[in-house]
Amino acid sequence: MRLTAKQKKFVDSYIADSNATKAALEAGYSKRTARFAGAENLTKPNIKAAIDERMKRLESDKIAKAAEVLQYFTTVLRGEAKETIIVSTPDGAESVENDPSIKDRMAAGRELLKRYPGNDELLNAQLTKIITDIEKTKADVRKSKAEADIMEAKAKLLTDADSQDRTVIVDDVPEDD
Repeated sequence: MRLTAKQKKFVDSYIADSNATKAALEAGYSKRTARFAGAENLTKPNIKAAIDERMKRLESDKIAKAAEVLQYFTTVLRGEAKETIIVSTPDGAESVENDPSIKDRMAAGRELLKRYPGNDELLNAQLTKIITDIEKTKADVRKSKAEADIMEAKAKLLTDADSQDRTVIVDDVPEDD
């Protein structure tokens, strides 16, 4: 069922401030009947459906979509988004537009990468570096353990040498590291 021009004005006004009496007055109803007409209009199925449909559209327009969020992150990352800051000057206050900071750009980049897990070149590079560091640490631990074992063996030889009369050469050639 279609709405009349008066009903369309009522719907528009009602959506603007959610006041049925005021919407009825703005739609052209008389002051004497505006309160009753506003309440009655809200009970009519076609007007109620029109209000519900428009409210649903407004709500969906107010909530950012995923693509919109990703586009904003991209503008921050590229330095296209500007931040307006009020600074005090000798002549009063002045607004200045600043580019996003490096910290903000990095945060936007991280947020974008979270949403594109298939784009893992950076992640693979980080994982490769971590694996290499772990392997190097394991090698260092093995080397330190071997050196400790050698030192223990030398210490044992020295303590055993004290009880016997023999000469033990511990380190006749210095190591070049």
